[in-house]
Amino acid sequence: MATIRVDRDRCEGLGMCEAMASDYFELTESADGDDEMTVLREEVPDADRGHVHAATQACPVLALTLTG
Repeated sequence: MATIRVDRDRCEGLGMCEAMASDYFELTESADGDDEMTVLREEVPDADRGHVHAATQACPVLALTLTG
């Protein structure tokens, strides 16, 4: 089973991951008005690996990786 890793220092809340895999990623507005990405499920079963891998690769600031 793979795991989603997030580099919070890189993440800009652009939402490409949510657009491609909304069952794993969600953007919410933080208290300061910025968009903040939340990983809904960190563990990715093999059946969803390709789908989630494509979403992590779509991140324009390379804040997401899929390990395992």
